Amino acid sequence: MAKHESEHVKTYDKPAGGVDALKAVFHHIRAQGIVGKGTATLLKANQPEGFDCPGCAWPDANHHSSFEFCENGAKAVAAEATAHRADAAFFAAHTVAELAQQTDHWLEAQGRLTEPLRYDAASDRYLPLSWDDAFALVARHLNALASPNEALFYTSGRTSNEAAFLYQLFVRAYGTNNLPDCSNMCHEPSGTAMREQIGIGKGTVLLEDFAQADAIFIWGQNPGTNHPRMLGTLRDAARRGCRIVVFNPLRERGLERFSDPKHPTEFMGASTRIATHYYQPKIGGDLAIATGLAKVVIEQGALDEEFISAHTRGFEAWRDTVAAESWETIVAESGLSEAQIREAAAVYIESAASICTWGMGITQHKHSVATIQAIVNLLLARGNIGRPGAGACPVRGHSNVQGDRTMGIWEKPPQAFLDRLGKRFDFVPPSAHGFDVVGAIEAMLAGKAKVFFGMGGNFATATPDTNRTHEALRRCALTAHVTTKLNRSHLVHGEDALILPCLGRTEIDIQAAGPQSVSVEDSMSMVHLSAGMNAPAGEALLSEPAIVARLAQATLPQSTIPWAWLVEDYDRIRDAIAQVVDGFTDFNVRVHVPGGFYLGNSARERRWMNAEGHARFCAHAVPVDSAAKRLAQRETRPVFQLMTVRSHDQYNTTVYGLEDRYRGISGERRVCFINAADLARLGFAAGERVDITSVWEDGERIARDFLLAAYDIPDGCLASYYPETNVLVPLSSMADRARTPASKSIPVVLSRAQAQ
Repeated sequence: MAKHESEHVKTYDKPAGGVDALKAVFHHIRAQGIVGKGTATLLKANQPEGFDCPGCAWPDANHHSSFEFCENGAKAVAAEATAHRADAAFFAAHTVAELAQQTDHWLEAQGRLTEPLRYDAASDRYLPLSWDDAFALVARHLNALASPNEALFYTSGRTSNEAAFLYQLFVRAYGTNNLPDCSNMCHEPSGTAMREQIGIGKGTVLLEDFAQADAIFIWGQNPGTNHPRMLGTLRDAARRGCRIVVFNPLRERGLERFSDPKHPTEFMGASTRIATHYYQPKIGGDLAIATGLAKVVIEQGALDEEFISAHTRGFEAWRDTVAAESWETIVAESGLSEAQIREAAAVYIESAASICTWGMGITQHKHSVATIQAIVNLLLARGNIGRPGAGACPVRGHSNVQGDRTMGIWEKPPQAFLDRLGKRFDFVPPSAHGFDVVGAIEAMLAGKAKVFFGMGGNFATATPDTNRTHEALRRCALTAHVTTKLNRSHLVHGEDALILPCLGRTEIDIQAAGPQSVSVEDSMSMVHLSAGMNAPAGEALLSEPAIVARLAQATLPQSTIPWAWLVEDYDRIRDAIAQVVDGFTDFNVRVHVPGGFYLGNSARERRWMNAEGHARFCAHAVPVDSAAKRLAQRETRPVFQLMTVRSHDQYNTTVYGLEDRYRGISGERRVCFINAADLARLGFAAGERVDITSVWEDGERIARDFLLAAYDIPDGCLASYYPETNVLVPLSSMADRARTPASKSIPVVLSRAQAQ
């Protein structure tokens, strides 16, 4: 029987971090049965001679500190180093149909996979098979296709640089650019926007800039849960007097106050105020806010005219577009008052050096590319790119999602990259663009793609429009997943299906030349090595590079690329990367220096590598039409905008537990956060259960049985956890130009839950 609302929802009034974070770390280590091993493993996280945390991509502040991990990073490490095993006996005891009835949390908790498995339809079970047989099966399916473009090769952001480079090399040697990846679902709009504006799709700041900024503007981001080590950086900035301005519809505890467990006074209960200014716009109001800020900057003549003249183009058109916007429109579309926007603009104008950071609260909207360009316009207007303490900072999620794109995991690779790759390995790579994530799902549904190979991740759960995505995967002749643990994607399978277990980031990787290290690139373009310290979870596990090499040998027996030789010593892969990928000259020499090296950033140096050769102001009018408004015109029920969010006990699709401590939620994931006034307007009460229905041009989608929880969120706005609400995101609802699912702006209606 479900708990009452008071049992699930309790106000959390402590700062983020602190003793509760340490308690949570110990709880998760103990739950994994690794108290001693887990503690020792954590002390090697983000160390020069240790491994890179498999969680977020926030940079390491101090490579010589013994305490360079956060609560959620510790959960990721504990989950990988767990004593629990999902072995052959486990799969013999459970049919796939039985496993499919379990929650994502339960699947995650079963532990590490230990051997390759193939789905057996007769018994509805996964059964062990040899690695040779697994690779031969994939090769048969791939070589039976009418075209290489009927195969899809997905990549998760945890894949190392070496594995990613080898993987894209195999895929292109096979003959396709079908390389959808998790970037397609998160920061694709950031790259699309910034490449056009400043010539590079990566952030322009370094960690040292946060120590020099006068003001930091945080847009659509929740560091306390999604990258908690960022809170330490913000804490230091706040304590020296930097003003921190937050735009977020939800009131998030980590952006209000933080108690750093590494500091004795804060460990004992003291804390630091993070946000000096906290504004709660309505969902999707950020483009209007950026326009309002720009309007004040222009009105007050607070422009860096020398920088604009020397380094930019398009200023006049941008200025005129901003001037044409009325305050009435800006206020209506932002959800903030003119006074609030002017107050935030005063902070920006008074700051000699400002940083703008953003997360998926900005990128997962229809107008995300325009919004990011509006934010970058603000930075350009005051010369806040290429100046100490200033710049653009899209904060990436997975620990190597940026590195994977650098290595060539992209369905739209630049021709120059393909030319260098072909020259180095003596073949002609395909040049036609491949499918992104949404395109991949559409291709499977249409029968244009018949083999799905996943290098990590949880595609079935991470993607939008859950029912259609599941249907798409089930239409495949083969689905195969490289993974460390069981997840939903392995249970939503094609006619043939494989689970291919690999080494984790924390584990020792032995190849012919001895123990190996891999490299990763963080959100600020720092590249460094990662070496595991634990024995593998099973004797049969292979590293990701070894899996790619053996798959390539099985699929491409006539290939002249020395696959086996390359994986004998990962230095050889890095030598090849140095010859193909920009910025990696002398890769092996530079990466073996403790702390690694900085790739560099042309925009940071005020070199603009776009079509104009100058930074570009991109003018965008404030959109006044939205799917929610169109629905409200024809719908008699109140229409809301729903944004999907993570709980504190999850990382992307991995659910470690059922607690969302900072929001006061315990033991429940089917939660709908709603403004108290909206509850009253609807005649509902906190604790009631509702069904959530999204209404789109192709019909309705329903997510059932959600607990209503009153929360500090603007009226007309809702928030709920993904992946439970991914079912509500239509496949065709995506960011203009970038095609990222619009998971932060879903038009929905609520109704009392129907008995199931």
